[in-house]
Amino acid sequence: MTDADYDLLLRDVTALTAEPARPVIEDAVIGIRNGRLALLSTASEAPRSLTSARTLTLPGRVVTPGFVNVHTHAILTMCRGMAEDMGFAPAYTPGVPKGSDVRPDEARALARLGALEALLFGSTLINDTYVHADVTVDAMAEIGGRVVTCGRIHDVDFTVVADGRWEHDAKIGDETLNAALALAERWQGKADGRIGVQLSPHAPDTCSEPLLRRVADASRRYALRVNTHLAQSRIEVERVQARSRCHPAELLEATGLLDKRLIAAHCVFLDDTNVARVGRAGITVAHVPKGNATGGMMAATPRLRRAGARLALGTDNMHADMIEVMRWALAIARLQEGRVTDDWKPETALAMATREGAIAMGLADELGSLAVGKKADLVVIDFRRPHLTPCTSALGNLVHVAQGRDVEIVIVDGRVVVEGGRATLVDEDEIRREATTRRARCGRSPARASPGAGYFRARRMASQILPGARGRSRWPTPSGASASTTALAMAGVEPIVADSPMPFTPSVVRGDSVRV
Repeated sequence: MTDADYDLLLRDVTALTAEPARPVIEDAVIGIRNGRLALLSTASEAPRSLTSARTLTLPGRVVTPGFVNVHTHAILTMCRGMAEDMGFAPAYTPGVPKGSDVRPDEARALARLGALEALLFGSTLINDTYVHADVTVDAMAEIGGRVVTCGRIHDVDFTVVADGRWEHDAKIGDETLNAALALAERWQGKADGRIGVQLSPHAPDTCSEPLLRRVADASRRYALRVNTHLAQSRIEVERVQARSRCHPAELLEATGLLDKRLIAAHCVFLDDTNVARVGRAGITVAHVPKGNATGGMMAATPRLRRAGARLALGTDNMHADMIEVMRWALAIARLQEGRVTDDWKPETALAMATREGAIAMGLADELGSLAVGKKADLVVIDFRRPHLTPCTSALGNLVHVAQGRDVEIVIVDGRVVVEGGRATLVDEDEIRREATTRRARCGRSPARASPGAGYFRARRMASQILPGARGRSRWPTPSGASASTTALAMAGVEPIVADSPMPFTPSVVRGDSVRV
């Protein structure tokens, strides 16, 4: 550390702050110190003499807060270009690679590719959920962004869902919930606070009522937020209606999950009663406008907002361009309204991609806007390109015209992790080669993830939780034995029943803040 005023200084930029009180700062100067924003002003307002360890003078660039992608599955880069035209999510679709088809080494390589893509497109935080989260989370975080993760929690046997069979097994539920809680103990707050964990019951149709109640209890007991899919398909609604005699939103309400700490992706198949229900509960809808539209669907976002739901943005899978998603979100809302309204403007879309996402993740005090004191997570977009010229409105050009590939620099915690459109901490070419090779092998090896694979995965995780620790380690286990619990016990990890205090304190965010 030098004696300079700032570690990094950005000059001659236009700042889109996502702060309602001062949304645009022309000819801005941005100073970063100790990983936080320490100066944000116009050049004329800034002190005359400023020193910094490094200064970037960036005329023709626009700076935004880092994008907060509240719903994605990085591993599903393996399905891009094929699943979009098959009608629905890969887990439910015959002929598409499934999570149960992916080995840990394949998952790790594909997740790195997905996380790299997201970071290059300006997502400084991704809320990512899929299989093998215990071996993908550090691989994603090494690229330089923030990763909030969870393995999907379910008690349906996913190996047969695409065949139209919903077979629930309590042992699978034990295994997946236990693994999620072990993940939280091992990874919460790691990588200098850039890693977090949520609980992610996959969907109301793939989780039984008892399992959903256990997730709700674990969320409250251990101060972990929850993300899920909700009303994403007619199949889900029909299955839950047949099984539980209610709509999926009613089921989440009855099991204690429908509240302000829930991020629910899609929310497409909601009638007026259930729009009012989720709005009243104050949930966050993880709006996936492009992914939904590709399948011929759209969420009633204007009605959901008026009912009281928060709207944040997610890319889901196949493509991680949050700028494009902003544009789709705005256009789809205007299609439903039938006109341009004051409720749906470019600033609305930017807020959904930044500030609203940070609130949904419980990180509003740290992320989501450019404000002195917040973490220095920034995106620098090159507006010198022909399609962004002339720049009559930086915000209008960003939302209506820009693309993720226009991102030039990404800063996370004050560290430059993308410069010149290239990642600075990893070898992009190696990540692409490895993902391509591993993807080609998916489905060829018999060593597949399956409901029973959790026993061995749990033993591996147990050996990693507290390496070198004396005696028996302890980790939280909801009541009810499972194969994973047995494996952990054999490995020297003592389960803790659900009514015991949580043996760790969430450190990514404070208090009760810490999806699939």
